[in-house]
Amino acid sequence: MINRDEVKHIAGLARIGLDAKEVGKFSHDLSAVLDWIDQLKEVDVAGVEPTAHITGLDDVTREDKAHKFLDSEKIIELFPEKKDKYDKVKSVL
Repeated sequence: MINRDEVKHIAGLARIGLDAKEVGKFSHDLSAVLDWIDQLKEVDVAGVEPTAHITGLDDVTREDKAHKFLDSEKIIELFPEKKDKYDKVKSVL
């Protein structure tokens, strides 16, 4: 079981202020978590392969290629304002 001094030490490392009631609660809660982890250590996983995810799906990727956009004139018409040779839009900052 994690004692009150250990909880205070952990709280200090995490820069968390705890009152006396919270120290008692976290002492109990953290001890329960560690007990649960001890139960997990008893499980036989000898034939189980390590995995990063359970779906079995692989990332689908494609080659990054530039393509000519056919309707560029229609896009240019959507700009709200034109100035000299430039299309002007509202500031995003």
